[in-house]
Amino acid sequence: MNLHEYQAKDFLRQHGVPIPEGEIATTPAEAGEIARRIGRPVVVKAQVLTGGRGKAGGVKLASTPAEAEAVAAKILGMDIRGHVVHRVLVTEAAEIARELYLGAIVDRSSKSIVFMASAEGGIDIEEVARTMPEKILRRSVDPLLGFAEFQARELGFGLGLAPSQVGAFAKIARALHGTLVECDATLLEINPLAITPTGDLVGLDAKMVVDDNALYRHKTLEALRDASEENPIERRAREEGITYVKLDGTIGCIVNGAGLAMATMDVIKLYGGEPANFLDIGGGARAERVTSALELVLSDPKVEAVLFNIFGGITRCDEVARGILTALSALGEVARRAPLVIRLAGVNEDEGRRILQSANLVAFTSMPEAARAVVAAASNTTGEARR
Repeated sequence: MNLHEYQAKDFLRQHGVPIPEGEIATTPAEAGEIARRIGRPVVVKAQVLTGGRGKAGGVKLASTPAEAEAVAAKILGMDIRGHVVHRVLVTEAAEIARELYLGAIVDRSSKSIVFMASAEGGIDIEEVARTMPEKILRRSVDPLLGFAEFQARELGFGLGLAPSQVGAFAKIARALHGTLVECDATLLEINPLAITPTGDLVGLDAKMVVDDNALYRHKTLEALRDASEENPIERRAREEGITYVKLDGTIGCIVNGAGLAMATMDVIKLYGGEPANFLDIGGGARAERVTSALELVLSDPKVEAVLFNIFGGITRCDEVARGILTALSALGEVARRAPLVIRLAGVNEDEGRRILQSANLVAFTSMPEAARAVVAAASNTTGEARR
């Protein structure tokens, strides 16, 4: 779950990170009033869950309350990469002498939290990693000992900070670590972490991603979810307990198991297709779950063909076969919008195949064969009969 900038800043502020004063406005008049209370030049920043706000005109400086109101009127309602701006953050403007990057992620390869810091702040860290990887400093955090003071200080000195600034930097870095752990975040970054002309360190922007699987422990965090920013299909899938991620292709994928779902997308691409989604129906998927999954996939207008790839284990092939027939009956004309290719292998495979044959449906055994068939079906604009 992604948090807005102002929400991430609130958590960092609570843990002691110096963050400029600011408030959220949903109307131009509110923005002007907030600027009046701050009493200094402000920055009006669009709050949308996407990057590129500055380049799109979603971040503007305002010297007076009247200017803040006028700027907010232009930003509110703006479309930034498909995200409509419904609120803006009006925050105190800061003088910047230098910009740094500081962030931490949960790194699966090292099975630890990894800190990253760079003197090239203010730009996407991905761009720095691509063009100047030597500019990124990294430190792994021992899961038992935590983020040690000396590690934070090493990062500070590595960034070329003055000895008088290293202590403040270490405090901010350790506060960031505490925030990430306490909130079960998978990513937390401050970019830029600015150095002012007086040598103070201030967090001017923040990004935070919380682990969805940990939200049951954080009811206050769950309440911060901005449903209006989510893809509507992904939101519905989440509400129905289905793991779904929207992609840009034309072949819908309904698979049991995350690993098999990844392999399915790979083999589709191998044979020249593009997956339209990642979807894991989970173990023991019954008719209702299969119906919901098929309806979700077909609600994407870009989908031209659908592949069911089922390996029977906890999920039995006969259960899925019955679920497919129930789904086709329940969805009616909707289900006929795109050709359907089925692959069954594993527990009760023969029974599942018999059930499908009773409805004149054929199931492949080989995943490559099924992938080739669904790629061909997606390329067939006449929408011939379902395999």
